[in-house]
Amino acid sequence: MRTLSAYIAQAGRQRLPAAVRERAKLHLLDTLAAMLSGSRLLPGRKAIEFAAAQGGKPEACVIGSRVVTSAITAALANGMHGHSDETDDTYYLALVHPGCSIVPAALAMAERNRAGGTALLNAMVLGYDVCARVSKALGIERFRSRGHSTHSFGGIFGSAAAAGAIAGVNGDQARYLLSYAAQQASGLSCWARDTQHIEKAFDFGGMPARNGVTAALMVAMGFTGVEDVLSGDRGFFHAFGATAQPARLVAGLGRGFEIMNTGIKRWPVGYPIQAPLDAVSNIIAAHGVGARDVERVVVTIDDQGARTVNARKMASINIQHLVAIMLLDGEVTFSSSHDERRVRDPAVLRLRERITLEGSEALGRTKTTQSIVEVVTRRGERLRHHTRAVRGSAANPMTREEVAAKARDLLLPVIGRARTERLIATVWGIERVRDLRALRPLLRA
Repeated sequence: MRTLSAYIAQAGRQRLPAAVRERAKLHLLDTLAAMLSGSRLLPGRKAIEFAAAQGGKPEACVIGSRVVTSAITAALANGMHGHSDETDDTYYLALVHPGCSIVPAALAMAERNRAGGTALLNAMVLGYDVCARVSKALGIERFRSRGHSTHSFGGIFGSAAAAGAIAGVNGDQARYLLSYAAQQASGLSCWARDTQHIEKAFDFGGMPARNGVTAALMVAMGFTGVEDVLSGDRGFFHAFGATAQPARLVAGLGRGFEIMNTGIKRWPVGYPIQAPLDAVSNIIAAHGVGARDVERVVVTIDDQGARTVNARKMASINIQHLVAIMLLDGEVTFSSSHDERRVRDPAVLRLRERITLEGSEALGRTKTTQSIVEVVTRRGERLRHHTRAVRGSAANPMTREEVAAKARDLLLPVIGRARTERLIATVWGIERVRDLRALRPLLRA
């Protein structure tokens, strides 16, 4: 507790290494693009409707709308926008989606307190650190296998830390901040049964962002609480200690930054599908193969990923559907991965029947997101590609230009070309923004 609370208290004053600051900008743009595009999907539309009905003191904007409301409500709505579908970033090996809760929480608090761009970047980096470390300390997949949601637990603590940094909490207040986050920590991994992504958007983005901002505001207003919720009888690790390794929460803290281990998705689909799409695109590029040439396809990914994306009802997390789209179109875009007509397209359905998914325990033990794809052609050829580090992962990160290109695909239909280019330029120079309310004209409907 001493180590973590001190780290949170000094985060706002920290001078980030240039590479970390640059990575934070990439994740900021990627998450803003996810929120703006998500505001037009069903979970985002419901979140705007909810926020508009709440009223509240005008402290922060609800992205993709004209609503300005309390920081708590804005964080909830924007968090749901960020995970309205599968566009947002992910730290796959820690089983968390940091950006969809941490960026909305930090942005809402920054608007409320009229903080600037440097404060936002520092808060984000802190939030990513805490989010991933909480999931690791709880046991990651072992924790989720007991029915808990690592995405919610990590997001709540990460969002609270980010919002608390912008609120300027000191070391003692950081202790209380963690206690209020722990009391709100919840989430069940039955989110996988949500077929419309609305509750999932709340579980991954909206709830953690809302709870984090709530904790930060209470502590900033003088709320006190338990000084060491992490230790002792009936504390956090007492309650959730069956698979926990508490030392992982602070091991190496400050010497490495978890945002550097977080991936940005090259394609706007579920993360376990990134590597298979990479492998298929490489086979297409190397051999000129298309859907008409395919007899069958065998896709191998890690066991956990296979359970997540096998034959799902939602198109953007159905691996057979998206591999079929890649083979038919030669690419997967936001539009094609969300086109409900393609779900019923006879050509897609016929091709899906020839695509088999296998889970691999060995690939699950690797430190990168990998996939092996074998395509057997009608001529009897066997074409194989092993993606060992998918583009956008920590081991093979996307460039500034690639992230901007992805953002344009998401942003242009929502805010148009002129505002898209202004938003991208503003993020690249975010340190020059002194009051983040200046972003509102670029983020509204």
